[in-house]
Formats: sequence, structure tokens, C-alpha cells
Amino acid sequence: MTFTWEAAAAELTKPGGEFELLTETVLGIETKVFTRTPNSLRDLFATAKFHGEAEYLVYEDERWAYSDLVSQIEQLGHALVHDFGVKPGDRVAIAMRNYPEWVSSFGAIVSVGAVAVALNAWWLTDELDYGIEDSGALVVICDEERLRQLGPVLAKRDLTAIVVRADGGLPERAVAFDSLCIEGNTLPDVAIDTDSFATILYTSGTTGNPKGAYSTHRAVLSALVGFASRGAIAALVSPPSDEDAVAAALYPPCFILCVPLFHVTGLIPVMLGTFVSGARLVIMYKWQAERALELIERERVTQFVGVPTMSWELLESPAFDDHDTSSLNSVGGGGAPAPAELVKRIEDNFERGRPGIGYGMTETNALGPQNSGDDYLAKPTSVGRPPVNMDIKIIDEDGDEVPTGERGEICFRGANLIVGYWNKHEATSETLENGWLRSGDIGYVDDDGFIFVADRAKDMVIRAGENIYCAEVEGAVYEHPAVYEAAVFGMPDERLGEEVAVAVMPKSGMAIDGADLQRFVGERLARFKVPAQVFVFDEQLPRNASGKILKRQVRDGILASRGG
Repeated sequence: MTFTWEAAAAELTKPGGEFELLTETVLGIETKVFTRTPNSLRDLFATAKFHGEAEYLVYEDERWAYSDLVSQIEQLGHALVHDFGVKPGDRVAIAMRNYPEWVSSFGAIVSVGAVAVALNAWWLTDELDYGIEDSGALVVICDEERLRQLGPVLAKRDLTAIVVRADGGLPERAVAFDSLCIEGNTLPDVAIDTDSFATILYTSGTTGNPKGAYSTHRAVLSALVGFASRGAIAALVSPPSDEDAVAAALYPPCFILCVPLFHVTGLIPVMLGTFVSGARLVIMYKWQAERALELIERERVTQFVGVPTMSWELLESPAFDDHDTSSLNSVGGGGAPAPAELVKRIEDNFERGRPGIGYGMTETNALGPQNSGDDYLAKPTSVGRPPVNMDIKIIDEDGDEVPTGERGEICFRGANLIVGYWNKHEATSETLENGWLRSGDIGYVDDDGFIFVADRAKDMVIRAGENIYCAEVEGAVYEHPAVYEAAVFGMPDERLGEEVAVAVMPKSGMAIDGADLQRFVGERLARFKVPAQVFVFDEQLPRNASGKILKRQVRDGILASRGG
């Protein structure tokens, strides 16, 4: 029996269904909730015990069994409570690169009822100081590189650092992680309410101080079950073929982690998602396309989740054809719009890997519309259908919902939303209104229920009163055969207010002529959308830690070089 998407969703969410949905009052808001959601993240991590000695994690040449992870979570959780006096609701920060200890640290923190504060591992001293002060963290778990940045902060804040992979002596106020992991110690008994706080994740902060988006256990788990429900719906709509069944037996679920754990994609759908699906997790030391290809082949990775630039770099790598990527069944991610050309290239160049994209935010715990496979090929500029446990509406400037097909601001509602921004009540009230999250993104819904994101409202170029959506222009620019990466943004113009500009980096061994690129785009888009200024870079455009190109930094750098 085959199902339409709507029929499959109804079948799975009906009373008694695998993903039964009810409406409950959550923090004062009527919200859709799954009846079978675990109570807390402690309960989720406890499921790892059932896997025993099975391999869970691969980091470079290290291999960790589930039992190794469980032991470290229990031992560290015991130390946090008994050695450091951590109580439910206290904040404990993590500041390190993607080490296995990041996973066990997070597991230990949330399993004793504390709040895990994910600090950006790219931050320097003042930024780390800000995050620790803002969150009120009592303890920070870090690696040696972050310890060097934290040196002045420890004394200033009367803070203790727990240092992973310490090599040599440690300064005052620093304790070796391994010394706290004592065999036989177990987690203390702690009662955790499903609506108690679990995480603080800092937004990218491209302007001003970053905001700490804080969530409950229910919110994080609602996102995780939302991801799982989408997979179940897709399986009813397109049942696995015999070939798919053979591949599933050959290649058990395995994710490669190539984005930071301190960002929502790495933390929730990838890392925490492995505990829902029982998948293995392969952690990269740092992103490098050639190394990723090696690990995909060696570990038979099935799921690749990154930002679109990472998928581009896999395909552009000179080593791509030298590696077996046939284990991959999904090549996707999110964090930025994916050009239609990339969607096609993924479909054409991976043996089994299908393209996919997700439109989630830190504020939604990564859950949002998703598009993949045949749907994505049919609508390559859409981020897909909304998940069953979220409501989505499009509003105009007055806050009124607009008709299907009209553009406006995309808003979300669901149990997976953040509670607010830590210590920033005004920012919270601007973003969250009566249970609805205002995304700040401009988009629309088509007649089939697919969501299209046109652009960030604040990034939209307004040229002589005409709204120009950067993602649309970027899509045309990326079709040019010499373009490796591109960023479209507005430049000040006395006559027009703003003019469209683009920064591009050519592919290796190729060159880009600005006038040629303008002619190319002009054949695809209206004249007023064609970039009036083309800036060619001989190196990659600057990115933040999640891999997004920093358009504002590119633009500001150009203006500064002009003395503007």
C-alpha cells in the first residue's frame, strides 16, 4: 500500500499511532506534543546502556563502545555533583573542539539536571568571558587550546576548568578531566522535570553580542522525535526497494560529524539523533573535504549532514572519484540556501546518495521544514514541508497571515521552540509572540504546502524600492561554470539606496571576468537583479563556525578598503 504524504502523516500521528500527537498546554501555550517523547535527556542517554559493547563513536583512530561513553557520562556526572556541587538548574559550560569528551560532557551535564552551555570553540578570551558571564556558568569543561584563552577568565570569575586530553601540568583552577573519571562511580539520583532548562546555545552573533537561546528537555526531545517522524513518513510514502534493503543490511546507519557540536545542527539532529536511531558517529578532527571522503569510504558512512559549501567541496575535491561513496544514502544539511545546481550535482554524482535540506534554526532546535529525494529534485528551491509537530504561518508587516503564494515573514510554533534568550527579555519578546517564533526570514508557501525561503529580511537588498532576494541571485551566480562560491549583498548607492553586489571565488584553475558574470546572470534574471559590482576573491570567503559565509564581513571589508 502506498500513501500520500498527508495520509502517511495522518496514519502515524493518529491515536495509538507510532507518533501519536496530542495538544497540551506547555509553558502556558497550547502545543502539539508526541505522546511517546522521553521525559528527559537523561532518559535518552540511558538508552545507550542497551547497546553494550557495540561500537558507537569513531574519532580519527579511536574507537569507543557505547559502554565506554556510558561509563564516562556516569563518572563525570558523579564528579560534577559531588566534587563541584552542581545542582539542577546550574549552568556548566563546554568549550572545546569536537572531541569525544564533548559528547560525554554534554551527557553528564544534562543527566544531573544541569544546563549545558555550548560555547563557540572559535571564540577568543573576551568572547568566552562574555559567554561565561552571561550564562552564569559555575564550571567550564574545555580542551587545552581553550584553556589558554580562558586563563584570565578563571581567576576573574572564580571559575574551575575541567580540562580534557591534558598534556602536562595544569595551572591553578584547572583539573584534568581523566582524574575525575573514577571507575565505579555512577550518576546520582536526580529528578528532572521535562520542562526544566537543558541547554543554552549561542546564536552566530554576526552583529553585537550573541544571544543565548535556552531550551527545555521537552523542546530538544520534541525536535528529535520530529526528525524521526519525518523519516517514518517518508518510508511510508516511498517504501524501501529490495536494493535499499540490501544496502541497509550492508551499511548500518552511520553519521559523519563535520559541523561543530556547539551549533544546533551538530548537536541535535546529528549527535543526539544517533541515540534515537542507534547510529554510529564518526567525528572529524576538522573539516577537510579529502579527509571526509577518506572517512566516508573507511567507515561506510550513510548520512552526510553539513552546510551546502561542504557538499560543494566534496564534489569539487580532486580526490572525489578516487573514493567509494556508495554507502551514502543522504547528502544534505542546512544552515544556508543550497543552489539548485548543487541539488542536481548531488543526485548525478553520488551512486546512492540523495540530496536533502533542512530549514531549522537554533531557536527551533534545528527542526523545521525538510526536503529530500524526488521532492527536492522537483522543487530544488524549496526547503520542503513542515514537520507534523510544528505549525507554520506567513505574516505581513502588520502581523496578519497572508494568502498562499504571497511573501511574508515565516513564523513557527511547536513544543521544540526555545523558551527565550538568556538575560535578554526584550530580544525574547521581539522574537516570541503568543507561542509563535518570528524567524526574520522572508518566504512563502505554495499550493502543495512546500515552504520557500526567499532571504533574511535584514539581508534583503532594496534597490530603488524593488525588493531583491539575495538567495535568488546567488542561485543564478552558482550556475556559472567557473564559480566555486558566492555571496550576494547590498552596497550603498546614493541614487538607488542600495545596489546589488556579489563576491565570488573561482574554481581551481579557472578565472571569472566580472562583465562576463553579469551577462551570464542577466540571461537568467531581471536586469535590476544583476549584480552591479562583482568582487573576485582568490581565497575562500570568510565564514563563521557553522560554515556560513559572513556576508556582512565581506561587505564591510570592501567598504573599508575604499575608505567608505
